[in-house]
Amino acid sequence: MFVNQYHSNGKLLITGEYLVLDGALSLALPTKLGQELTVKHTKDKGLCWNSLDHQGNTWFKTVFELTAQKILQKYPEQQSIDIELTLLNILNQAKTINSKFLDGSTGVDVSIKLGFPKNWGLGSSSTLINNIAKWAKVDPYILLEKSFGGSGYDIACAQHDTPIFYQLVDRKPKVVPIDFYPKFHEQLYFVFLNKKQNSREGIKNYRSKKDQFQFETEEVSQITQAIIHSENLGQFERLIQEHERIISSIMNMRPIQEYLFKDYFGQIKSLGAWGGDFILVTGNEDSVDYFKNKGYATVISYDDMIKRIL
Repeated sequence: MFVNQYHSNGKLLITGEYLVLDGALSLALPTKLGQELTVKHTKDKGLCWNSLDHQGNTWFKTVFELTAQKILQKYPEQQSIDIELTLLNILNQAKTINSKFLDGSTGVDVSIKLGFPKNWGLGSSSTLINNIAKWAKVDPYILLEKSFGGSGYDIACAQHDTPIFYQLVDRKPKVVPIDFYPKFHEQLYFVFLNKKQNSREGIKNYRSKKDQFQFETEEVSQITQAIIHSENLGQFERLIQEHERIISSIMNMRPIQEYLFKDYFGQIKSLGAWGGDFILVTGNEDSVDYFKNKGYATVISYDDMIKRIL
């Protein structure tokens, strides 16, 4: 049995949220946890799909025609057909880009396995897109544009094993691997807010703003450059505080530290779509107890979360 395996990294956007869409230089970090896609070629007809969560339990399965044109088998435990139609669209778009994709007489068994809980917001969609793009031998940025949309920084993280600078230049992605491993990395943590945010809704909200944020885009680009050269924690904290002020003003939203963690002794920065998923916090060993006492049980150190292979 012929088997292909593909892996893509998860992602965290440290700077440039929203403004990355308009060309802000952004700092993005690939995570150690990602998603695996395994393709087994079989003698059976059809494309059998099986999605596994981080614990190895099946949460979604279906069977398509091998040409990925329609659903052959539905499973009653699924509450919605939206997932099937979304997946079907991605496969169809991949075949549109590369007509030879899924062009064969034998069937395939496909399984994907997340390395992190689905609601963590580390890139279940982007890792899927990137893995399918590898399998289909197509450009993942084009496949993203034809399916979910977005800036593409998450695709860049899926493909790189080091922190990156990401920027859209003339609407095309520019990716520069960098060595971001601050001296104070042991004082950086990621806290999960347990409130999954819809990135597409966040983008839609940002796009609804009538203002052009050229000045803010330049400010955030400068902050991104300054952050990777931070010599100490105090300098880093001042930069993320200023970043929070800029995005707060643009989105007309209060920084999360003001309304949820006003008494916290360190600095807090929202990541990605504001209001959910992970936040970046500065602190020490007391930080874990602080957030757990507030009801936020998932607190992960920088070294445990971020991938860094030089």
